[in-house]
Amino acid sequence: MTPARFVSFLLSVTMLAGCAVGPDFERPGLDRGAGYLGGAGDAAASKATGIKLAYGADVPGRWWELFRNRDLDALMKQAIENNPDLDAARATLKQANELALAQGGSLFPSLSLSGSATRSDWSGSKSIGVYNLFAVTPSASYPLDIFGGTRRSVEAAQATAEAQGFVAEATYLTVTASLARAVIQEASYREQIAASQEVIASYRELLGVLENQVNVGTAARANLLQQQAALAQAQASLPALQKALALQQNTIAALVGDFPNQYASRKFRIAGLGLPHALPLSVPSALVEQRPDIRAAEARLHKASAEIGVATAAMLPQLTLSAALPTSAADLGDLFASGTTGWSIAAGLAQPIFKGGTLIHNKRASEAAFEAAVADYRSTVLGAFKDVANALRALQHDRQALAGYLAAERAAKESFDLTQTLFKAGTVPYTNVLTAQTTYQSARLARASAAASRYLDAVALFEALGGGWWNRPDNLVALANTDPQKTMTTTPASGEKN
Repeated sequence: MTPARFVSFLLSVTMLAGCAVGPDFERPGLDRGAGYLGGAGDAAASKATGIKLAYGADVPGRWWELFRNRDLDALMKQAIENNPDLDAARATLKQANELALAQGGSLFPSLSLSGSATRSDWSGSKSIGVYNLFAVTPSASYPLDIFGGTRRSVEAAQATAEAQGFVAEATYLTVTASLARAVIQEASYREQIAASQEVIASYRELLGVLENQVNVGTAARANLLQQQAALAQAQASLPALQKALALQQNTIAALVGDFPNQYASRKFRIAGLGLPHALPLSVPSALVEQRPDIRAAEARLHKASAEIGVATAAMLPQLTLSAALPTSAADLGDLFASGTTGWSIAAGLAQPIFKGGTLIHNKRASEAAFEAAVADYRSTVLGAFKDVANALRALQHDRQALAGYLAAERAAKESFDLTQTLFKAGTVPYTNVLTAQTTYQSARLARASAAASRYLDAVALFEALGGGWWNRPDNLVALANTDPQKTMTTTPASGEKN
């Protein structure tokens, strides 16, 4: 058989062996009947929450713009550009892509070139003496992927890159959701500080009335001391709120990539935020496509499946084709002259016989890893549905709580105002005033906190639904090396040979 026919035969064997050992990955299906809320079903979620929900509507790529606050939009832009966690996620994704490309190189023959120059002295031989020998040997080696082990390893590397793309997008979602929450919390603390200051002002006003009454002898000094204590207690609540506000501003600074001393607060207020007219609610079958953590778990499951094939192929024969074209000459200029070159073609076969059980246990380990990945995927899906259900239930109770706190605040304010009027007229004792002002203070702060909860839980719903990454042209998933052909067709960058 001529060398050309030999090479052709071996390549034909490789092409015929189109199958790869190990399982072919199939995407897990969603359990029948999976949903968010019980009872009448998820389509009735709008009634359950009391908020208009667009069932089946798509989530916008920049969901935070639905809060209609330009300062929030500006901070989001800064965070996306400067947040170090996002920078790390992008770099890690680039690393995973490059490793996938590197692994793809194993599908191609490896070519190498070796050379040597030797000067020898055979002075004892009159016929030889001193001479030079120059040699150049181009060679090629190609492990024939008959059982698909190499293809499975490339498949695993591709799945790793895909998983990292979704991990990067999950980081993006975490950063943007955390920033939105931090801004809402800042607005909430400002609202609570303003409420406390209003209450303190009313306490001071009443304290002045009591001081006048004590001076003219119409009120007991004990009442004055009680009011002074109530004022001091109300004033003591301010530092805790101011501390929380300062810490929240430091959190925002870190999220947007600023040092605490560099961040200039926009002084967010609840009144400057708007709730979306309707909140989107993805259908359950879409959630598994949209949640980046679910997609990352799916990609890890794909990788575990491919690694079973890698471990299986390692137990089977390995066939390697190699060729060399050595040339040697005494003069450098004669290296490729007629009569100085030769050739060799070889095929090597290696079959593992005994490795102390290493190969079979590696295969069993990969199968166990796949089982763990299946369980991890299911756990991630269950967690995602729980997050959506929690957000919907929270929105339901937020509406009810806010309505209650608004009613309580109105009633407490009217009671406080009326009690003060009656006290000044001398028709009710001071203890009634003290009780009324304490009730009003509590109701005012509770209402300020409840107003923020609706925005916080709207953010939680957007986060639970996946954040709309698929609607952003700059989504990080698009940067993942997920095309199986990409590894085999990408050419090295300029100047790169290996």
